[in-house]
Amino acid sequence: MSSAEGLHIAEEKGLDLVKISPQATPPVCKLMNYGKYRFERSKKEKEARKNQHVVEIKEIRMSPGIDVGDFNTKLKNAQKFLADGNRVKVSVRFRGREMAHTDIGRDLLKKFAELCADVA
Repeated sequence: MSSAEGLHIAEEKGLDLVKISPQATPPVCKLMNYGKYRFERSKKEKEARKNQHVVEIKEIRMSPGIDVGDFNTKLKNAQKFLADGNRVKVSVRFRGREMAHTDIGRDLLKKFAELCADVA
C-alpha cells in the first residue's frame, strides 16, 4: 500500500508509522508506538551495561634471579587474577649483565606458564 494509506491507518489506531527498511523497494514500514519502543530499548541497553564485566590486564614483573618464595607468591597472585576473570601479562625484567642470559628468563616464563596451565 502507499505510504499515505499506511499513515492514515496509523493515525486511526493512534500509532506511529516507522520505516524498518527504507532502502528496500517498496520501503518496509511497521505500525508501532515509537515512544514505548525507544523506552524499552533504552531499558534493555541499561540492563546490558549493568551486567557487563570489564576485563582488566594485570601485569606481573619478575627478574631472572627471582627466588622460589617470591616466584610462588607471584604465581599465586596470577592464579587469583585469572580466577577473577582478568588477563595476566607476565614480563621478565633484565638489568645490566643479565641481558647475556636471556635463556634463564625464557625458562622462567615457560615454568610460570606450565604452573598456570590448570587455571589459564
